[in-house]
Amino acid sequence: MNELFPIFIKAHETPILIIGGGEVAEEKLHFLLKSSPHARVKVVAKELTPGVISFLDNHPNLIVARRAFEPEDLKGKKLVIVAANNPELLEEVKALSEEHDILMNSADNPPYCDFYLGGIVTKGNLKIAISTNGKAPIIAKRLREFFELNLPDNLEENLEVLETLRRQLTGDFEKKLSQLNELTKELIENDQYRN
Repeated sequence: MNELFPIFIKAHETPILIIGGGEVAEEKLHFLLKSSPHARVKVVAKELTPGVISFLDNHPNLIVARRAFEPEDLKGKKLVIVAANNPELLEEVKALSEEHDILMNSADNPPYCDFYLGGIVTKGNLKIAISTNGKAPIIAKRLREFFELNLPDNLEENLEVLETLRRQLTGDFEKKLSQLNELTKELIENDQYRN
């Protein structure tokens, strides 16, 4: 049974720590900044890939500390991602995260994860998050690629039209929801989104 509850976090308002500066950290940082370019992220690592270093030029909210992790690095953080192959460090960060109520993710290590970083599809204001409950991240990747290729390019225009329409509707929440359901049902029935 999949007990995960998907949420979307305002990463530009949420202090995040990434421990590690290798290829895994680079991948996590890439997708985080791709989805939320103004994310408040601190990276702590003795060594950094050129890719991690390249993010510094385009992301002013990114802070890098080139040194080993220190417990004080968790101060004020809400999320921590461990992208370092170091079992002792992993145990230390897990204990500290639990003590300070910080949600933790460890790359490819589900028992040490309070949350997973799923595949994310972005088309303008539409975001779709995909998770396999930590079982097969490659499937999430392939589904992300599929949706990126197959979602229509005019989707953003439709979202804007629906937002304008939603603001013009009157009545209580239930009435507005019913009206929007009917309108969007017509879009599907008219084959607007079918190939």
